[in-house]
Amino acid sequence: MLVGLSAMIFIALFGWGSAYFGWADPNGKVQLALATSFVLGIIAGYKSNS
Repeated sequence: MLVGLSAMIFIALFGWGSAYFGWADPNGKVQLALATSFVLGIIAGYKSNS
């Protein structure tokens, strides 16, 4: 359940975060940071379950 919730929040922030929060991201660096943190969170969660 938490994995689904975190995935939905990531998709919402990645897709519509700039319009909702009003940040300016012409180079896509905020989206890159969001994607990187999501991937690193998946890796950390996988390693903690092992």
